[in-house]
Amino acid sequence: MAAFGSFALLIALALAAYNLLAGAFALRVIATGQATAVSPERLADTARRAGIAGFLAITAAAFALIYSVFTNDFSITYIMEHSNRALPGAYKFSALWSGQEGSLLLWAWLLAVYGFVLRLTHKTDVKLYAYAGTILAGIQVFFLAILCFAAPPFALYQGAIPDDGNGLNPLLQYPEMVIHPPMLYLGYVGFSVPFCFALGALMMRYPGEKWIRTTRVWTLVTWLFLTAGIFLGMHWAYAVLGWGGYWGWDPVENASLMPWLTGTAFLHSVMMQEKKGMMKSWNVWLIFVTFLLTLLGTLLTRAGLVSSVHAFAQSSIGTWFVVFMGIVLAVCIFTYILQRSHLKSEHHLESLVSREASFLFNNLVLLTACFVILLGTLYPVVSEYVEGHKVTMGPPWYNAVELPVGIFLLFLTGVGPLLPWRSASLKSIRRNFVLPVIMLWVAVAVCLAAGVRPWKDGAFQQGSFYALVSFAMAAAVLTAILSEFFRGAGVISRQTGKNLFMATWLLTRRNTRRYGGYIIHIGVVIVVIGLAGVQQEHRERAGAPRQDDHRALYAGVRGVHAGLESELQLGVRADRCLQGDGTGKGAGNRQVGAWHHSHLPHRAIADGSGEAHLSGHRAAADHGGHSLRAQLGLVRGV
Repeated sequence: MAAFGSFALLIALALAAYNLLAGAFALRVIATGQATAVSPERLADTARRAGIAGFLAITAAAFALIYSVFTNDFSITYIMEHSNRALPGAYKFSALWSGQEGSLLLWAWLLAVYGFVLRLTHKTDVKLYAYAGTILAGIQVFFLAILCFAAPPFALYQGAIPDDGNGLNPLLQYPEMVIHPPMLYLGYVGFSVPFCFALGALMMRYPGEKWIRTTRVWTLVTWLFLTAGIFLGMHWAYAVLGWGGYWGWDPVENASLMPWLTGTAFLHSVMMQEKKGMMKSWNVWLIFVTFLLTLLGTLLTRAGLVSSVHAFAQSSIGTWFVVFMGIVLAVCIFTYILQRSHLKSEHHLESLVSREASFLFNNLVLLTACFVILLGTLYPVVSEYVEGHKVTMGPPWYNAVELPVGIFLLFLTGVGPLLPWRSASLKSIRRNFVLPVIMLWVAVAVCLAAGVRPWKDGAFQQGSFYALVSFAMAAAVLTAILSEFFRGAGVISRQTGKNLFMATWLLTRRNTRRYGGYIIHIGVVIVVIGLAGVQQEHRERAGAPRQDDHRALYAGVRGVHAGLESELQLGVRADRCLQGDGTGKGAGNRQVGAWHHSHLPHRAIADGSGEAHLSGHRAAADHGGHSLRAQLGLVRGV
């Protein structure tokens, strides 16, 4: 199967290259009107068919790898490193994305799936889809070249073939990990399609806004996949990693959040272009940046640039990604400069108190949040390059910046839908905002009465303050959204004589886009309420340590075995009963799960006991001749 899979990848690379070159040549001939021996339209169609055939070739390669996993073909290095005979069937299937080579194959296959759908629906707009398909082929060439030359998933094991493999990383042996990575990849890879449409439309100076409507649908589907993937990952972090929470501002977590933020901004911003012919440059660059951030996230995970439980070991493919991102950015800048006259706005902002202004502020806030996360994520890499040592930005730094930004974004979630287009009068503001403001202060009074107070013993409690503001703002935003539903449902009820519930259903069906967006906003409010509640709970528990409290630790370790060293990723969950002083000293059980990225013939997977001081910096365990010494990287309360 190794030879078959490698051959299938080479065939897929050749087909993608033909799709790119033949498609680009055909589009160039059509644009310039040159005479050629072969009809450019026919040549473009052969390029499209090559893309469809490429999907079949990549599917064959993916099938070959999965088949090798299930048949325990340990002659393939990837199978030996990420599977074994005792691994359950579901986790054997998830071995496809448990390692670097397999996950890149998954990326290439999903990209081929999206391309397959795009090329089958080309009759929607033949020319636009030809541009998009050709650009997509260029992305496919990049990933297939990596799979063929830099990170081959079918590389053969050197030496005597072992009877059994190393097995799957214990952290990945969890039911959600069969779903979480594919969801994230469907989101990551899916943003390639809107990028191709946007760049293609800009290259061909596409008239009208039809490309925006097409791109928005693709983006919405992709955004939903990415959202589901992020939430599944949050639950995995809470249940498996032992962080004591759902979000640790881990670099790879951040890498998934950044394209989500810019994609969210794009979904809102496109409405301005559709309705008002405004923010055209915004929209093009939002989707360009979103795609570049998906590449950056893949680079962070695959190249080992940052320390993360998600990241793979240091790899040479980082250079490939940096070069490709540079090429993509150069093409985007060149095309934008060349065609920027095509992106002139048809209208201008008339008032800062209007729905148009709320969309602009929404973009600015989301991009600010994204920039802060990008700065914190890359700062260790930059600091190491400049100063010679890494300086890491921890959760307190992120929280100090992102919490105010998030609250202001929640404010815009409620205010934007209530503002009219062009400008707002004092009468309309009074009519739309009186009830939400009343509910805001009612929520403040209820929270204060319930004990959510930003002061304690005369000292200001920042966490409780943010919780109070979040609860109050959530109440106001929820009131604003529901008032929009009831106002519209009331009109339909009077017109049709139906009850309020049925009128609300008809209202949503008549304008799915608007009221569907409101439903998503309600979901955002519910999430904010949950986050604020957890923040307040942690604040209350921090003030009163109890015997049944626990601490969870995550550590990166270096393992020493028979005089040889190998880099390990170690998941440590240390259950410690807190003593009266809250130090967490004392005996307890520690569960250690680790796997190595080198080719050493051992797995450091152990259950042991030892001494751990949660207030200290080092932990050690001895088991079966292994010496594991860990520098604690994260301490979080459960």
